[in-house]
Amino acid sequence: MIFCMCLESSIIMQDLRKLTGVLDDCLCDIESIDDFNTFKIFPKIQKLQERDYFRYYKVNLKRPCPFWADDGHCSIKDCHVEPCPESKIPVGIKAGSSNKYSKAANNSKELEDCEQANKLGAVNSTLSNQSKEAFIDWARYDDSQDHFCELDDERSPDAQYVDLLLNPERYTGYKGPSAWRVWNSIYEENCFKPRSVYRPLNPLAPSRGESFYTWLEGLCLEKRVFYKLISGLHASINLHLCANYLLEETWGKPCWGPNVKEFTRRFDPIETKGEGPRRLKNLYFLYLIELRALSKVAPYFERSVVDLYTGNGHEDAESKALLLDIFRDTKSFHMHFDEKSMFAGDKKGAKSLKEEFRLHFKNISRIMDCVGCDKCRLWGKLQTQGLGTALKILFSEKEIQSLPEHSPSKGFQLTRQEIVALVNAFGRLSTSIRELQNFKVLLQQTR
Repeated sequence: MIFCMCLESSIIMQDLRKLTGVLDDCLCDIESIDDFNTFKIFPKIQKLQERDYFRYYKVNLKRPCPFWADDGHCSIKDCHVEPCPESKIPVGIKAGSSNKYSKAANNSKELEDCEQANKLGAVNSTLSNQSKEAFIDWARYDDSQDHFCELDDERSPDAQYVDLLLNPERYTGYKGPSAWRVWNSIYEENCFKPRSVYRPLNPLAPSRGESFYTWLEGLCLEKRVFYKLISGLHASINLHLCANYLLEETWGKPCWGPNVKEFTRRFDPIETKGEGPRRLKNLYFLYLIELRALSKVAPYFERSVVDLYTGNGHEDAESKALLLDIFRDTKSFHMHFDEKSMFAGDKKGAKSLKEEFRLHFKNISRIMDCVGCDKCRLWGKLQTQGLGTALKILFSEKEIQSLPEHSPSKGFQLTRQEIVALVNAFGRLSTSIRELQNFKVLLQQTR
């Protein structure tokens, strides 16, 4: 028995050592990403996520599933999400309209200004020192056509603040038909495929042979990218669950930590019929996509008019300095994914494909409201919205480049909800890659 366990670990380690070299559809190698993430990004993004601006996320976990009858919510205690009491929310975040847009609006002494502020739900959450007229002008702008996600209405009475640090993503025991239906719907109904291709696309389904990848590689770049993004997100979520697993519970005190057996079940090349390593490569691909988005959006935050406003001036300044430091690191990376290679055909065809791409992803964001476990739903919505925000950024390059320095722009904006999701989603990817390194060490020790 011991011999078999050692042999199994040895096989996995051999396959993980093969997880090297250049990724498909880009010119970046895995080793460079590992080093860059470990020594530059991971420590800083962890610190940033602990800042008040990024730790409080407003979300509606009561929205009904728009696609099928509700399966009922998970009754497992670890599925529960504890909302944050209003008294704990920093004044600069909870005051004013649902998007907490500015220091100027929150400092207004006139009741009329406050009432006006409450009506301006579309105002950018990061801008400060702007006049009321500018806010009103901004509120008229509707950029919903650029959204890759369906955003929660933060003004809904069902929307609540959640402290992400107190509700960490981890294994909850949520599985079975409900969880299967969610992922199956994501893959089967939203990932692109030729009509001649027989199901399943879902990597969790049995009996997928190499023919699956034959037709996948035959798709255009954009459709391959879409599948890899979803697969990478799936792999990242699975890594989080393996790394933060309920190992034991004695006297009511749970012990959470890495579960090598669970990691093996989800990523071992034998148990997954070769799927595991492919999933992990797609995780790296997704990391590159979101890394690229951070480097492209840097000019938006580098402007003097942009604050990460919570009401604590000293912390706000430190938060922005740390964010800009991370942006400098992202821009220093020399092997970015080139999004310009996407949607580069004839203008009419490219526009149509881009819109189809956007709508498919937006539909996936709606599927997140069908997740039966509240904690899984919370982190699924956040990470999906973070990726959707990254895609919005990548396809808004011209608008970002033309941003005015001292006034708001109608051409491109990010709400606080999008900003918090973007940073935390990338933080989750950074953590996934770091945890993967940890599992390599643990597997080595069990040989």
